[in-house]
Amino acid sequence: MPFEIRALSDLTEHGFDTIIDVRSPAEYAEDHVPGAISLPVLSDDERARVGTIYVQESAFLARKIGAALVARNAAAHIEGPLSGYDGGWQPLIYCWRGGQRSGAFASILAQIGWRAETLKGGYQSYRRQVVRTLYETDMTCEVVLLDGNTGTGKTDLLKRLPDLGVQVLDLEGMANHRGSALGGQGGQPSQKGFETALAAAIATLDPTRPVVVEAESSMIGTINLPPGLFAAMKAAERVNLEVPVPARAEYLARAYRDVTDAPDDLCARLDKLVRLQGKERVAGWKAMVHAGEFHDLAAELIVHHYDPRYTKVRERGGAGVGATIRAEQLNDSDLDILAAKVADWINARAAPPTMLAPAAR
Repeated sequence: MPFEIRALSDLTEHGFDTIIDVRSPAEYAEDHVPGAISLPVLSDDERARVGTIYVQESAFLARKIGAALVARNAAAHIEGPLSGYDGGWQPLIYCWRGGQRSGAFASILAQIGWRAETLKGGYQSYRRQVVRTLYETDMTCEVVLLDGNTGTGKTDLLKRLPDLGVQVLDLEGMANHRGSALGGQGGQPSQKGFETALAAAIATLDPTRPVVVEAESSMIGTINLPPGLFAAMKAAERVNLEVPVPARAEYLARAYRDVTDAPDDLCARLDKLVRLQGKERVAGWKAMVHAGEFHDLAAELIVHHYDPRYTKVRERGGAGVGATIRAEQLNDSDLDILAAKVADWINARAAPPTMLAPAAR
């Protein structure tokens, strides 16, 4: 009987040894069930070929050719990646709709003696749960924003908070982007891939405790935040970080070392700011790059680009500041202290109210 998921948590408590995605490599690369391995029974080209035959020639011919290809690819998987599994191995197999591709592969594995099952509805059934979580269900946790101008160490603090008992959603980590004009870190996931990671993270949250999210715009690089989450972020109370500009500049020069180590790429990113800052100013910044004056460049960007933009965003409204926490420096020890202060404030909010003693008679 096919395995059915009614909630995302079902995929963390399924009991199968391995989840196998038998869709084509391109389908898997766009998005897949967390933890699933890719063992395609049709390559991208083979899938396109079978689909073309199905539409232009004959459904029967497409199924016949497809079956031969599936059998050939299944044999390669059995002789290769699956060769080391013993008879007790139990995989869960899915394709796009839970139909022919996963059914054919599961049938072959079952004939060997493995207890292979398919995912009812395939990837589409999983995707419906992701959409339900992100687009049809309100956030069950209270959201608290970690706010502060660029260079106040928000991302580093967010990484420290779980060890201090605080729930977090690391949106920039899931989007593989630092959220600023210079913040790209290589390829971003697809929108669906980001949503899979986000839905999986939300599914693990304790709804009785706050969750801390770094203040973001509605887009992180090319990734769109789900409207419900973004609305919760806009309405959330804020923990605001305040750090002097020189300390922030020093922090940015250190944190963006991967960017400053590629000066040509950095200059190309700065070119994108010409529309906002003008050719003359950007030319001056590029001269700083070539001179290796990254601390001064960071200070210039803070004063002339980042801080003014943050001010405009805050003028649009939102919930108030629940706490303002200040630091003079942002070395590792300072970040540890700052994280502890943020955690103390968050955890105090999460603590149950103290029973009041009865009034004296």
